[in-house]
Amino acid sequence: MTIERDESGFDAPAPLGHPARAGLPAGHPTGPAVGERLPDFELPDAQGRLVNFHEDRAGRKAALVFYRSAVW
Repeated sequence: MTIERDESGFDAPAPLGHPARAGLPAGHPTGPAVGERLPDFELPDAQGRLVNFHEDRAGRKAALVFYRSAVW
């Protein structure tokens, strides 16, 4: 397996130019703006119970981190 480093310094087994390593096109939305309210959503917690993002926080502030993708 050949590992190639891209211009950002990331190493991955996918070759340079592979769609999995492509960046977003110019002008493509990257997500909500800072301070913008997120839509309602539910995700399972570590025990598999559904957690509603807005209900669970009960109005408290939260910080979310999104990872666009990873090449494994």
